[in-house]
Amino acid sequence: MIDRDVKVFVAGHRGVVGSAIVRALRASGFDRLVLKTRAETDLTDPIAVDALFRQEEPSVVVLAAAKVGGIAANIAAPVDFLVQNLRIQDNLLLACQRYDVQKTVFLGSSCIYPREAPQPMKEEYFMHGPLEPTNESYAIAKIAGIRLAQALAEQYSMSVVCPMPCNVYGPGDHFAFERSHVVSALVRRFVEAKDSDAEVVLWGTGVARREFIFADDLAKACLFLLDTYDRPDIINVGSGEDYSIKELAERIAEIVSFKGTIGWDDSKPDGMPRKLLDVSKIHSLGWRHEVQIESGLRAVVDDFLDRRDQAA
Repeated sequence: MIDRDVKVFVAGHRGVVGSAIVRALRASGFDRLVLKTRAETDLTDPIAVDALFRQEEPSVVVLAAAKVGGIAANIAAPVDFLVQNLRIQDNLLLACQRYDVQKTVFLGSSCIYPREAPQPMKEEYFMHGPLEPTNESYAIAKIAGIRLAQALAEQYSMSVVCPMPCNVYGPGDHFAFERSHVVSALVRRFVEAKDSDAEVVLWGTGVARREFIFADDLAKACLFLLDTYDRPDIINVGSGEDYSIKELAERIAEIVSFKGTIGWDDSKPDGMPRKLLDVSKIHSLGWRHEVQIESGLRAVVDDFLDRRDQAA
């Protein structure tokens, strides 16, 4: 178990995952947290990252910082998703090795798995087929980060764990359409359409299936792995349950009392047909998710209603 008195740097602490990790760390007794905004430290700048590590000397680093977005954002800016994420990962992981960080958590994504991977996706399917084209740049960046973390563990005996979460949702996510993920995007669409009879038209066919994990569950999984796991091989983190996008949309529409109709624009891509993780490995270690989809979705709706002036 990691000593609760050590200094922990959470990169990306304002995001949906990073903010949940901060909550989990504080609840577990970690009081010495290093939290830097983008204005304070540009993680794409190696000089700025080096200065941060030299000044703060963190013992634990959780790498939750990333440029993220949905299908539309990934299609529109593949260079940004590739280059910015590579820079952030390289700078932070190399600094962890250079400054002898006690333990590093590198958060990946289920998009690292092949588009046609057998379902549910086992860790061993990694790098065994072509990626989903609609988020290939982001996936390649994450794959490179995993490989760098593992190479640092092999060459320098750096202690690193690599959780691979499914689709993450929860309070603190982006609601701006150009940056939002599927849950937060749908919540905004249906809340804003609630008082009209207009049809809400969504991308794709609605048949693609996705697995979801509440951000605070993922944060607890990261803390669990930080305390109990010490291998650089990837480990899936998810709920073990998936839903079609149509089912998800209907659930959210019901929660916000949307009375209109839902249409589907099948000229737009669905993305990967199905993404369901095999979570038997982390289950065997003793961790399971707690938050069920219904209560998790209600928490996101409440968060949007509280912050809707910031959504534009």
